[in-house]
Amino acid sequence: MNDTKKYIFTSDRLGFRNWNLTDIDKMHEINSDEKVMDFFPSIPTKEQTTEFVERMKNQFEDKGFCYFAVDKLEDNEFIGFIGFSEQTYKADFTPCVDIGWRIKSSEWNKGFASEGAKKCLDYALNELKLENIYSIAPKINTKSEHIMTKIGMKKQYEFEHSLLTNNDRLKTCVLYKTEPK
Repeated sequence: MNDTKKYIFTSDRLGFRNWNLTDIDKMHEINSDEKVMDFFPSIPTKEQTTEFVERMKNQFEDKGFCYFAVDKLEDNEFIGFIGFSEQTYKADFTPCVDIGWRIKSSEWNKGFASEGAKKCLDYALNELKLENIYSIAPKINTKSEHIMTKIGMKKQYEFEHSLLTNNDRLKTCVLYKTEPK
């Protein structure tokens, strides 16, 4: 039985909500999976995961959006996050709002990231009235780039990420953006 009232919005199979403190351990488990974190410079500590969850809760309360906690509706299982965050690192397109996702590896290749990201874009453009949404990933992360294309975003260019300049493997990133309606 689904309690859809706890969700801000839903897609066919996913519920999107603000974070609970009970999500910290589950998110830390996802963050500790080397497959999930392959395109990040390091595995977050439990403390960093706790800070992330608190930052997302606060961002949602301040802005009405965040990287939403995502549950599968069929069993209310928490599978990660999909949503938006403000990015302020040094780049010619920041500050901006970007869309991102991180889903536990056992749920990969089931269409959840694409389904969820599409629904989030719809929510951002139609409900939040955000005009431009960006998406950024290391160039070698072709799975994320495939999702960006699949949800209708358009590649802008490649750039060297200011927070990854010391990481030869990850520093070259792709920038995607929503197309104006």
